[in-house]
Amino acid sequence: MFINARTDMYLASIGDPAARLTETLDRAARYLDAGADGIFVPGVIDPETITTLAAGISAPPNIMAGPGAPSVAELSRLGVARVSLGSGIAEAVYALVARAATELETTGTYQSLAGTADYARINTLLAEARER
Repeated sequence: MFINARTDMYLASIGDPAARLTETLDRAARYLDAGADGIFVPGVIDPETITTLAAGISAPPNIMAGPGAPSVAELSRLGVARVSLGSGIAEAVYALVARAATELETTGTYQSLAGTADYARINTLLAEARER
């Protein structure tokens, strides 16, 4: 079992922004002392802050990526061991659903569905993922 402790200092904008880094590092140390194996810090995308977190946490750091965040390769270079998308993929799907429903209701057309993945491709991707 791998316990990945989470601190939402950045995601929830908790406390004084100037104190978030120190508080996050303090919480990470307490979680590790309590037995956590890794630390998840969603909501931080600034490369300098990520580098400081990776250097200051003595366990694999996990960052939640999304628009505005560094690429996976860059996060790796900054010291991140695990990248999560959180609910980002589901939120992107919900946005498509909202656009399609609005289009259907307002114009009666379906253009927002153009370019979506076909069913066979989705099944192939899922089968390949199971094999890994």
